[in-house]
Amino acid sequence: MPPVADHPLRYALTNELHARPAPQVPVPGTAVFLALKPVADAAARDRDADRAQLEALLDRHGAAHPAPGATHHGCQLGRLGLKWESHTEFTTYTVFAAGTPDRAFDPAGFDMLPADWLAKAPDSRMTSILFLVQPMPGSEDGSDDEDRLQRHLDDWFEAESLAVARVLDGAAIVASDFRIDPAGHIRMAVFVQPGTGPRRVGRIVQRLCEIETYKTMSMLGLARARKVGAEMGDLDRQLTALIESMARGLAGAGPDAATGGTATPLGTQLAAQEALDRLMAVSAELERLEVSASFRFGATRAYEALVHARIQALREVRYRGRQTLAEFMQRRYDPAMRTVKAAEGRLATMSNRAQRASRLLSTQVEVARSAQNQELLRSMDRRSDLQLRLQHTVEGLSVVAISYYAVGLAANLTVPLAEPLGLGRGATMALLTPLVIALVWVLVRRVRKGLSARARAAEGG
Repeated sequence: MPPVADHPLRYALTNELHARPAPQVPVPGTAVFLALKPVADAAARDRDADRAQLEALLDRHGAAHPAPGATHHGCQLGRLGLKWESHTEFTTYTVFAAGTPDRAFDPAGFDMLPADWLAKAPDSRMTSILFLVQPMPGSEDGSDDEDRLQRHLDDWFEAESLAVARVLDGAAIVASDFRIDPAGHIRMAVFVQPGTGPRRVGRIVQRLCEIETYKTMSMLGLARARKVGAEMGDLDRQLTALIESMARGLAGAGPDAATGGTATPLGTQLAAQEALDRLMAVSAELERLEVSASFRFGATRAYEALVHARIQALREVRYRGRQTLAEFMQRRYDPAMRTVKAAEGRLATMSNRAQRASRLLSTQVEVARSAQNQELLRSMDRRSDLQLRLQHTVEGLSVVAISYYAVGLAANLTVPLAEPLGLGRGATMALLTPLVIALVWVLVRRVRKGLSARARAAEGG
């Protein structure tokens, strides 16, 4: 075909499907698994330090370093095989070798990872597993010695929590009690049928490692749920008290039975505003809890799904009436996950309650504020009426005062003219007074109407 440009991510996306191949674990063999994680969240993880730790182990054996930016690496360290993986929150090491120790699950098997190298690890141990990979007892002569296998299970594991199952169409029997032994490791045994290749055994070991790791990582959500639950209890009590107080306030905002009046808008507004401020503080705390727990709860859901997916991929078949891995998880693991989901749901429900209460209180404040504004407008109307009446009173007084002085001035002008007609000063002033008062009143009215017209024009503009 003619040359065509590749998408920049084509090879990266295709190679991602083939990332993290399973190791080839020999039979009989021993494997150790270690998962390291910083105590803080994933954001605090130092990937450069993780890579430096891996390179220090590789340098001890003269092995090649992984490519820059690689998230997985597999190589031989002399007689040992190594598989390293870097995940979002943790780093894992799987080391395996041919042969089994004289004593099953001997803690010395973990010496495949040097003690001084482990002491310099930048992160903390999240989980560690000791694997014992053996042929099926009795398979040397072509038959399965299930009684001997049962004795091994009774000797190596705690019967009360032991989970056993045939996996991958009977290719192997896997067993574990998922307990931490005195040496600090989880014990897992894999009994392999003849003809099962090392790659398939490696896939079984890898699936078991993933089940244990994802199970442990998801249990971090339970710890966070318990911590959040204690804080939610106090916030729930505060929120309930606020909502009950708000309901009583709304019920008491009606007519007063004693006085026949109603609660003042200003008092209602102040009470609602105070309740709203307290409610916003509770809402802020709930939002903080949601933000702090959202990553862990989301990661827990993802890890839980991976645990069940990996168990399903093993295609379990019950062995001698023992509980399977799926049943173990159903009885002991799923309740913890339901607790996490319940805490997450409760947190979301409380946030929704706080939001609804905030909207209701905001509406109550707005209604009280509108009532206050209406009362203010009515008060302004009353003051305007008083001012108008006062204006009319002042207007009458001003007419009298102006008329008094105007009559005096007019008398000074008309008395000399009226004396030849036989009218005295008193008679002249008596005749002038009604005329002057009427004239002054007309002039004052015209001036007031002109001012009122200009005021209305200004308001309309």
